[in-house]
Amino acid sequence: MNFQLIGVNHKTAPVEVRERLAVSDRNLPEALQQLLRVPGVGEGMILSTCNRVEVLAQTTNGSVDLRQFLAQYFGLDPASYESHLYEYRQHEAVRHVFRVASSLDSMIVGEPQILGQVKEAYATARAAGAVQSHLDLLLTRAFAVAKKVRTETAVGSSSVSIASVAVELAGKIFGSLEGKRVCLIGAGKMSELAARSLLAQGAAPIFVANRTYDRAVALAATLGAEAVRFDDLYNHCDRADIVITSTGAPVAIFKREHGEMFLARRKNRPMFFIDIAVPRDVDPEMNKLDGIFVYDIDDLQDAVSTHVAGRQKEAERAEIIIELEVERFHARLQTLHVVPTIVSLQDQFETIRQAEVDRVRGRLGKLSPEQEAAIEALSHGIVNKILHTPIRSLKSAAAGPEITTLIESFRKIFDLHAKPATSPEIAASEDIAPVKDTDPGSRN
Repeated sequence: MNFQLIGVNHKTAPVEVRERLAVSDRNLPEALQQLLRVPGVGEGMILSTCNRVEVLAQTTNGSVDLRQFLAQYFGLDPASYESHLYEYRQHEAVRHVFRVASSLDSMIVGEPQILGQVKEAYATARAAGAVQSHLDLLLTRAFAVAKKVRTETAVGSSSVSIASVAVELAGKIFGSLEGKRVCLIGAGKMSELAARSLLAQGAAPIFVANRTYDRAVALAATLGAEAVRFDDLYNHCDRADIVITSTGAPVAIFKREHGEMFLARRKNRPMFFIDIAVPRDVDPEMNKLDGIFVYDIDDLQDAVSTHVAGRQKEAERAEIIIELEVERFHARLQTLHVVPTIVSLQDQFETIRQAEVDRVRGRLGKLSPEQEAAIEALSHGIVNKILHTPIRSLKSAAAGPEITTLIESFRKIFDLHAKPATSPEIAASEDIAPVKDTDPGSRN
């Protein structure tokens, strides 16, 4: 099973590079379909957030040219982003997916939003038919690993996010947020988190703008804020001391001329913009105006460093969990190709068992429920004991060079017709039902 991943993130690429490669929610299904048309790509998923853009693929025959996909889809000169790319295959790709889902590769280690973002990307890819058995197996395991990291370590113990760090930065600049007027642009989860942090710091009043007005109204109602229609945003924005913007707009919604207009209306009283959108919502030219202070997602790095340092020990514990889970996942993958043979072997013996029980039952006449149960238990026990050693041998030899010969021998000896193990539930299981280990001597 071949996995391959390529991408950029906040560590390897500045925001001006990441925003060129960002894929909006609206365009994601089409991007996935184009990815599936790449020769050799069997399944795919695209994760696009403010801090990363990653393309994950399951390949059908070795590696594929994902760089070519990026060049064709975005229509950009590869020289503008090539040096910022990272690419992982097999073990390294699995490890990276596990680390991302567990928030160990985030700007703020342990922040909770990334897992939800990965799940949304996974759901979109599944709905588009781009994720099937192989990536389904990888991603569902990644979600379980992320849960394990949060359960067994304190890496996510304190509620820290990009939004809360942005608000923290605003507090440092203003000294106090008490009574500061705030405009939230975008009614997503990030905006809601920012709003709640602002309210806790005493900021008021707050007004919310979103392209879908109903969502702005819904968020404003939960916050005791005012909803503003997006088309009327520029007529209200100058009322705000602090503007936190996080939309999915493909181009900047605030240009230099807007900043000049706001300052004129405010009689040069300063405005503070925190732009946590990728692509950016605020044109960098606005930062050149006296009285306008613009911070984008990359500017939050310094504010983040203190949070990262405090979680370092827990992150190290989490990394150990990740390494163990990568090895466990790899071991599981190595046994997948023996699953069809095991399932066929079980089916063959179950068919024989049922036929023999039915034949004997006809001779014994009417049986009590207790006698029926005894016959079932006895026959199941015999089959389990017979199959225990062959199945154990198949699993033990799964990673060895002799496994192909062993599988062929089993098929010939027992006249098996292998069944494909396409179900993630079957493929992911460590113990193949219905055979149970009933041999006391086999346990250590």
